[in-house]
Amino acid sequence: MLPTLRQLQYLKLLAEHGNFGRAAEAAHVTQPTLSAGIQELERTLGANVVDRARSGVILTPVGEEALRRATLILNEAEELVEAAKNVGQPLTGRFRLGVIPTVAPFLLPRALPILRERHPKLRLFLREDLTHRLITALKAGQLDAALIALPYDVAGLQWAHVADDELLAAVPSDHPLAKGRSASPAAMEREGLILLEDGHCLREHALSACGLKPPKPSPDEEAFAATSLPTLVQMVGSGLGVTFLPKMAVSAGLAESAPITVRPLEATRASREIVVAWRAGSNRAVEGRMLAEMLDA
Repeated sequence: MLPTLRQLQYLKLLAEHGNFGRAAEAAHVTQPTLSAGIQELERTLGANVVDRARSGVILTPVGEEALRRATLILNEAEELVEAAKNVGQPLTGRFRLGVIPTVAPFLLPRALPILRERHPKLRLFLREDLTHRLITALKAGQLDAALIALPYDVAGLQWAHVADDELLAAVPSDHPLAKGRSASPAAMEREGLILLEDGHCLREHALSACGLKPPKPSPDEEAFAATSLPTLVQMVGSGLGVTFLPKMAVSAGLAESAPITVRPLEATRASREIVVAWRAGSNRAVEGRMLAEMLDA
């Protein structure tokens, strides 16, 4: 005997709400019905999935593993329903797209109106987050595709090329490097390099492309790091150091918000590859490729 999808839904709602009453309301059933469903799931698995207490419910180790697998199964079931509804009609219905913060504000404003015009029946749900969290969500079936930048470890995923995004040097307008036609990575490193904080793949892309190591502050100083590209631009414009910016952001006008000068980098492969990625074997592959083509237009 196998657990039913309804039982797995009950478990997921119980984990989300931590209370049988609230979980039953969310499931639109009575509390005894939901409780009976959980008990039947426990009999099927041969172990308790929750510890019941006055303060609420806590998942047991078996319950935690059941929830992890239930989430995957339920996401696959939802994807099956969406695929059946939209057979022969790609990019219609719900589509959950993840986007990294160093791409979202610069590419989407141009692309979304085109997407809405060409696919009016598409219900696009966007999630902006760091690459590692988007990939985790993608593999767990919580996203249909993600707009990310390579190189990155994308084992278990497939992807379609969108664009190559050149990395540029950004320095204060009155900085000596602003007088040249280009800037070398070594010169940038000597002039107080500021980068995005750990977790942003753009940080690693810039360092890797230029053959540099993460900047280390002197013993009596703290390292500067920005949480976003707009913050990074303001820091450079204030004379706190120099940095690398993606051409995509510069073309969107980001460099105009502060007194900075942008120059090409003297590096062989100073760029990142923007791609649309999806789970290997996913039935959203056709839509992922279509999306990449439109974003590349």
